[in-house]
This record gives sequence, C-alpha cells and structure tokens, in this order.
Amino acid sequence: MADNAPGHLQRAKAVVLDHHRSFDGVLARPRRQAGDAADDLADALASSVTEDFLWRGMHPFGEQHGVSAVVDVFWAPLHAAMAPLQRRMDVFLAGDNDADGGASTWVCSMGHFLGLFDAPWLDIPPTRRATPVRYVEFSRVEGDRIAESALFLDLIAVMRQAGQYPLPPATGQSGIYLGPRTADGVQLDSQDPVETTQTLELAWRMAGDLDEANRIAREQGTDRMPAEVLSRCWHPDMLWIGPDGIGSSYTIERYQQQHSYPFRFGLGDKEFHGHVARIAEGRYAAWFGWANVSNRPRGGYLGLPASGPAEMRVVDVYRREGDKLADNWVFIDLLHWLSQQGLRPLERMRQILGIEEF
Repeated sequence: MADNAPGHLQRAKAVVLDHHRSFDGVLARPRRQAGDAADDLADALASSVTEDFLWRGMHPFGEQHGVSAVVDVFWAPLHAAMAPLQRRMDVFLAGDNDADGGASTWVCSMGHFLGLFDAPWLDIPPTRRATPVRYVEFSRVEGDRIAESALFLDLIAVMRQAGQYPLPPATGQSGIYLGPRTADGVQLDSQDPVETTQTLELAWRMAGDLDEANRIAREQGTDRMPAEVLSRCWHPDMLWIGPDGIGSSYTIERYQQQHSYPFRFGLGDKEFHGHVARIAEGRYAAWFGWANVSNRPRGGYLGLPASGPAEMRVVDVYRREGDKLADNWVFIDLLHWLSQQGLRPLERMRQILGIEEF
C-alpha cells in the first residue's frame, strides 16, 4: 500500500535517487573492470530492492524475478558492452498510482544512458563511439525499497547507430530525443498538488478526446481526426518524441501526417487494456502498460504488410504548458510487437552478420 503521509513522494524519490547513486557508480566503471562488475552490480541492486523484486524489460529481455536474473540478463551484458555508462536524466517525478486508486507509489526517471559501444551487445556490432541509449524507468517503491521496476529502451535506435536499422524509412524524424523545452523535468523538490491535479486531468481529457475520435471512426467509417479535436488539449507547437521506427513530429499538423494518421489508418481492431502505472507530479505525467493496447496491422504501418493481432507495450510521458500538453515522449516495445507477427529483427541481423544460420 502507498504511504500517503505528508512527504511520502519525496521519500519515494529519495529511495530511487539513493539507488541511482550506488548502482550508477558501478555502471560508471571502465570496461576493463567489467569482469568484476557483475557481482558489484548485484550487490548494489540487492541493497535497494525487495527480495521478490519484479523487473520488466523490453524484448528480448522480458520479465525477470530477483536480482541475479536481472543482472545476468540485462545489466552485466550492457555494462560489458558499453562501459563506462552515465545516466543523464531529463525527467524525474513521483506520484500515487491513478491506475490502482492510489494504492501504490511510483517514481519515473527518463533520459539516456551514455556509453562507449566497444563490444557487441545482443550481437549488435560495436561502433566504438559514444552511444546514447534512450530509456524510461518506472519504479514502485514500498517503504525504503524498490519492489518492482519496468525499463523501456529504444533498441531500434541503438541498431540504427550501429548501421543495422531493421525497418523501412520512418514517417517521422529519427534521432530527435530532446528533453523538456523548459529544462524543469528533473523534479527533486516537492510540487504544487494543484499543478499535479491539473496535469492529470488534462491528460485524462486528452484520452477522452481519443475515445471520441475512435467512436466517430466506428460510426462514420473514417480514422481522420480533425485538428480542432487535437487542439483542445495539445499545444499547436507540440513535440511528439517517438521511438525509432516511427520518429518524432513537431506541431499538430505534422504529428497528424507523420504519426497519427499512419497509426490510425494502418492499424485496426484497437483495444485498450489499461495501465500498470499512471502518475503525475507538477506539470509532468507518466503512464505505462504491459500491454496497454492491442491492434491488427491492416498493411502499410511502418512500411509492413497486413498481419494478425498483436499487443503493444507503450509509455507516455507528458509535459503540460498552461492548459495544453506541449511535449509527449513515447516509448513502444516495437521489437515485442513485431515478434508477435513473426518478425524478429535481432535474429535477422544475426543471420545477415553470419552469427546465426538462416
């Protein structure tokens, strides 16, 4: 249960920040010490999490239970490939989970890990260059421990940087991963609860507009959402920062052309399944699901043919400016979505590189 006593959000943020300090200190070690890092990564993680710690990672990492599994499957291989690693945060917030009526408290951290890509990772060939790995991490805090985490990465962006981009050209612009225009996303101090309420209510109104658009689509047989519907909640100069494979879009008009219409026309039978966590603090909000939506590709989306139904694991991080949403950072586990359609870009890359046989 969430601790709703005054200051509990600040205490939850302190738990996560303390974890960052100890864990990131090991990540920052140079690669020549990577062989000694696995045990220290495990010790640092164990000092911050509960015994029944649940970790969710994007495809191909999946759900892992316990410290050893998380380190062996994800953190030790990443460190061995890209050490030294820095965490560079753009957004940091905490909130009581609107998805479970406030029964749990979550902390969200978003930004990049920056490393030297000097050894293969997931068999992606190294670039020997500074490599940003875009991430967002949600952590459920119980007392002075982290009980559950979900870590989303943009793995297709890493593949692109290594010359292994697996998809047709994106409709938006790849490589635009800007932080908040207002440079106030790392909220270390407590925030005005009135601002928090306004942000959450605005995000809900925006979701209601999408529901309205879906209803109109069913009734009128069109997926073309009028710009005036979007402008109720979105700033005209909104920046939608999507994952590689989709790309980013600037202004409502370009967002419609480069993401909204391809998504709406290219995917049918959309069904929403709810969120695991939905939090807001100050002028920021963050949501994620596992999975939160399913759909059926009609043909054309991401330049791919029609296929059977598949689920999407999606993160939305929002920044409110006045009474409008101005920034939306989006992560989608596209490799998981593709794998349900029989498309496995990592396996195909290994076959092309001669690491695996066709």
